[in-house]
Amino acid sequence: MVYEVATIEIKDGAAEAFEAAVKEAAPFFQRSRGCRGLKLERSVETPSRYFLVVTWDSVEDHMVHFRNAPEFQEWRRLAGPHMASPPQVEHHAVAFTAF
Repeated sequence: MVYEVATIEIKDGAAEAFEAAVKEAAPFFQRSRGCRGLKLERSVETPSRYFLVVTWDSVEDHMVHFRNAPEFQEWRRLAGPHMASPPQVEHHAVAFTAF
């Protein structure tokens, strides 16, 4: 399992619209091959910065199957207008967990 972590800077005053767009786009992720869930986090120190964290079975499910599917275009159509710049995307794997 891998986590796609997309750092997204949004335009001034776009927080409400951006969050609504992500909620509307969630089903496009959820029905995509290998997608196990997603969450949207907002920076406390920098409120114009968001982190979209998507759980995938593999990097290939994200980078090949999702990115080449119509669902990706719908995600970008909904959320893209609120972004100040292209998202910065990394893939993470859990190295250690403690409770």
